[in-house]
Amino acid sequence: MSVPHEAIQVEQPGWFRRLSHLDWAWAALVTAATVFVLVMYGDRIDFYETSVLLIVAPGILWLGWFWRPFQAFSLAVAGLSLLGILSYHGWSLSDPGDLARAETNFFLKFLVSGETATMWMCVLPFGATASYLAPLFRYKDGRPAIKPALIMLAVTGAIGAALVYVGMNNIRVGVQFIAPMFLIVTAGALIGLFARSDFPARVGTALAWSGSVMGLTGLMVRWRETYLHDPTWGYVPVSNLYEVFIQFAVMTTMMYLYYEYRSRNRAMGGFVMMVVSASVCFLLWYVFDREAHLIEPLVPALQSWWMKIHVPANFVGYGGFAIAAMLGVAYLLRARGERVNPDGLLATRLPSREVMDDVMYKVIALGFAFFTIATILGAMWAAEAWGGYWSWDPKETWALIVWLNYAAWLHMRFTKGWRGVPMAWWAIVGLFITTFAFIGVNIFLSGLHSYGTL
Repeated sequence: MSVPHEAIQVEQPGWFRRLSHLDWAWAALVTAATVFVLVMYGDRIDFYETSVLLIVAPGILWLGWFWRPFQAFSLAVAGLSLLGILSYHGWSLSDPGDLARAETNFFLKFLVSGETATMWMCVLPFGATASYLAPLFRYKDGRPAIKPALIMLAVTGAIGAALVYVGMNNIRVGVQFIAPMFLIVTAGALIGLFARSDFPARVGTALAWSGSVMGLTGLMVRWRETYLHDPTWGYVPVSNLYEVFIQFAVMTTMMYLYYEYRSRNRAMGGFVMMVVSASVCFLLWYVFDREAHLIEPLVPALQSWWMKIHVPANFVGYGGFAIAAMLGVAYLLRARGERVNPDGLLATRLPSREVMDDVMYKVIALGFAFFTIATILGAMWAAEAWGGYWSWDPKETWALIVWLNYAAWLHMRFTKGWRGVPMAWWAIVGLFITTFAFIGVNIFLSGLHSYGTL
């Protein structure tokens, strides 16, 4: 007698049994690194910092198990960071370190100093964005996309060239830093004209990973550089807009790469990496116009260990909200394409609306959770620094507005089942609200957070 296939039950191995030898090696490495830090620097960190380390280490271990590409990413960051730090010390533990080596040491000058690694991070997202956009214009399913590619190439190329000309000739100072946003699309359209497969998108993934590695390496080496300037200056580099924009670019890219990995869909990359590229444009302007990369001592209000956990948690939230907004743009384009021209590029080459809607919800939910934690941590920090948990400072007020906006977004999805176009528009508007809370308050309003002004 035959047994129906559906009746056969195959016992799945337990979760730990599914771990490979490399996973267990990863666990041993994370554990050894944690023990090393506690033994070597335990007398220099307080109880709270030790507690954070003991919470974060298992989180890193679990993330490496759950998302295996994170293991290679972490090892690359650790290796390059050690290369940069040891280069400052002449590869000798007895050497006190010398910042002047940044001008003479090959690795520091061209690869892994805090400033050089950050500049690499600025270049790589541009290439990733263009590479992700290219497949939108490639020859596919017997249909060439020559006309859309040529139109996009001509329009964006002309605008980008005009912005460079106007900015470089001081007709309108600073607009040249906007030009890459158009030239990226130009490059994507040009690559797409010659592409016959999704290979450019795979290159985009590699460049996005590389940019994240270099950005985090830049922050890690900059951490050591703050101590080399003056041991009393040393701090975790999350204190000013220059440092947090690097953090934003890295975190947003990493969050996207995770959902790309889970969804097996690279077609979202061109839109998501566009917001990362926009943050890089701002960072470049901030460096060249304001010399924001220079290391200075912290103001008293920032000399707190709360900063080390409040700011990173905030930027997980910002990253999630930014990804959701860019997916909202892609969702609206796909919806319009299906309505106007079901066989056109927008309707056939963008991810399905179901995929984008699902990822949009997940990144907002994740971002909202971390933004909530960051808000609570900020209130505790305020109580320690200013004597009260809440003072209706402009920054605090706008943080509350951001929180209420996404709380309402999630509420309407859970209770009313809202999906689709309205939620996509809401996610886009939410990014404008978040951007004003992040940057606009610093420009147009004053308050207790005025140390973050431009």
